[in-house]
Amino acid sequence: MNPLELQLDYPLGEHVPELGQTTEIAPGVLWVRMGLPFALNHINLWLIEDVYENEHGSVRGWTLVDCGISSDATRAAWESLFGNPDAGLRGLPVVRVIATHCHPDHVGLADWLCSRWQAPLWMTAGEYAFARMMSASLPGADGSAMFPHFKKHGMVTDMQEKIQERKSYYTTLVPSVPTAYHRMQEGRPVRIGGRDWQVITGFGHSPEHASLYCADLGLLIAGDMVLPRISTNVSVFAIEPEANPVQQYLDSLAKYASLPEDVLILPSHGKPFRGLHTRIQQLNDHHRDRLAEVVDVCVTLQSAADIVPVMFRRPLDAHQITFAMGEALAHLHKLWFDGVLRRELGADGILRFIRV
Repeated sequence: MNPLELQLDYPLGEHVPELGQTTEIAPGVLWVRMGLPFALNHINLWLIEDVYENEHGSVRGWTLVDCGISSDATRAAWESLFGNPDAGLRGLPVVRVIATHCHPDHVGLADWLCSRWQAPLWMTAGEYAFARMMSASLPGADGSAMFPHFKKHGMVTDMQEKIQERKSYYTTLVPSVPTAYHRMQEGRPVRIGGRDWQVITGFGHSPEHASLYCADLGLLIAGDMVLPRISTNVSVFAIEPEANPVQQYLDSLAKYASLPEDVLILPSHGKPFRGLHTRIQQLNDHHRDRLAEVVDVCVTLQSAADIVPVMFRRPLDAHQITFAMGEALAHLHKLWFDGVLRRELGADGILRFIRV
């Protein structure tokens, strides 16, 4: 563990579920872990025992929170779980699929799971709309928009080939999204397993991320909004080129301040932990420090590409460089919106920032 992690409490220690197995987190709440083909090599998924009302009446089964990417390995892992009588599902079906947000590791297999179980998809409107747009590769939301956007912020041409390889990144991992959904929104609790789960929407990481808090169980399914080991990516992308996601994310963190300190946080990556208020302060401190670093170097004109090695002091692959560029630009944008920096368009067509 790093020093910040040592300030948190991990009640399950180093335990993680094995592939094809579940771990019970609370009565009727199971933890599943699936693999990812990235440096961030796993995603946590959650199953909540439920009785779902549909047009045919009441059906007992599982509400699934998040899905994993669309891949043969992930489908096989789900099938192994469904077919294993000792895995904890007791032969009950999936009766509802909830996706916290539109990123591939969360919604990638939603269409397959919904079709397999004839189960509805539940998402916020913002997340569902973006998932549909990106899965359909609509102009501006497709991968080909990425390089022109980042080129304007200083990305060098020799990165273009690597970035172009990622133009089908989303559609490969999310080949389809259900054509209908049930809307989740803040202020309207979702009833799961006879208990109310409060919807807490978050911004900055994705369009309208939904975390779920159950006071009765003392659980927060945090998605990607509150992670124990890493900071959530907040990026400016081509479809919203003048966004201010760092500010949106910091504002969203404040929504969790009223939750009890001993709530058990179920993150999408890492292990379940306690210490919500401590972690929120750590994340606020992290962004404060990154913003200070950016201000320090902006004594001269700096592009987002110039800022990347300031914020990320390690080699980055094509997958990581896109997120690093987006996050560097996001920190520049916050300082620009705050009036700390001003922006200039150079004769070379690159946008750069400098202290006011």
